[in-house]
Amino acid sequence: MSRKGQCLDNAPMESFFASLKKELVHRRRFRTHAQAEAAIFEYIEVFYNRQRRHSSIGYKTPLQAFEDMAWKMAA
Repeated sequence: MSRKGQCLDNAPMESFFASLKKELVHRRRFRTHAQAEAAIFEYIEVFYNRQRRHSSIGYKTPLQAFEDMAWKMAA
């Protein structure tokens, strides 16, 4: 994502990975790679996108923000 001299390009992904590590990875021990992969998938698809509220989008979930945007574009 980042180009030379554009250090802020990675900021959203770094923020996401920091949240992932704080809220999931550092709180659990995984026995297998598949178990870790399943837990990360569940964290992203179930919790992060559908339940966790984000201050940068008006304390809405990403799903709510997307639906609001879709309604505005359709109108």
